[in-house]
This record gives sequence, C-alpha cells and structure tokens, in this order.
Amino acid sequence: MTRFNLASRESELAALELSMDEVVEKVEELSGQNVFECYQCGMCSAGCPLAEEMDLLPNQVLHALQMKDEAAMTANSMWICASCYSCQVRCPKGVDLAKVMEGMRQIYLRKRFDHVSLDGLSHREIRRLPQIAIVASLRKKTG
Repeated sequence: MTRFNLASRESELAALELSMDEVVEKVEELSGQNVFECYQCGMCSAGCPLAEEMDLLPNQVLHALQMKDEAAMTANSMWICASCYSCQVRCPKGVDLAKVMEGMRQIYLRKRFDHVSLDGLSHREIRRLPQIAIVASLRKKTG
C-alpha cells in the first residue's frame, strides 16, 4: 500500500550529502539523546506496539546508528514509529527513542524528502496510513 522504494530511499540518503558520522551527530543534536547510551537490552523493542511493522526493531535502529550503518536511515522504522513513548518508559538507561526517531525524520524532512507523498493517494489509502506519515508529509508541504 505505501509507496516505498528502497532504491529511491538510498538515493535520497546520498542526496542528503551527509556521512553517517554527520547523521549520527545531527540525530543527537536534534533529539538531545546520546545513541551510544543504549546497551541493546531490547526492552524498547519488546514493548513497541508497532515493532512487527518495522524492518528494523527499535533497538536495531539504535545499534545501526551506533555502528554508523546506513540501514538506520534507509529502514522504514523511523516512519512507522508512532512516538507513543513506550520504548522510553521501558528503557533502563532512559534513552528517548521516540525523540531519536523524530530526529531521523527531521533530517529527511529538512531536505524536503519524505517517506510518503499524499499526492496521488486515494482517500482510502490515506485513511490506512500511520498518522505520523501523514503529519510528516504535511510538515514538508508547510515548511
């Protein structure tokens, strides 16, 4: 249903003109979180209500950022995250993963890239989209 193309996502990542070192630095700046505090206990992933919809689990996103792996920025996980904060509540280190995911989305949105464009979608498809995808798409159009 969602128009997601990994090849286009990788080309968008290249168009960001940021190395993964810069991406991690920018994510930490935007989120106010230290991604290296995570020690991979998996509590965030165990409590995430949308984990089964993500291609990388929440703790895997943090691990990919720690390893400076581009998979963090090409995965759909940041767009699926509902910012429900169940990950942050469960984290023994207090890492606010919802803020990290928002920081990752902001990197794309500030370059006017988005996971989903509402243009050309039917009303039925729009009703089925995650709300955060709609908000992100509208943010891009109003910024």
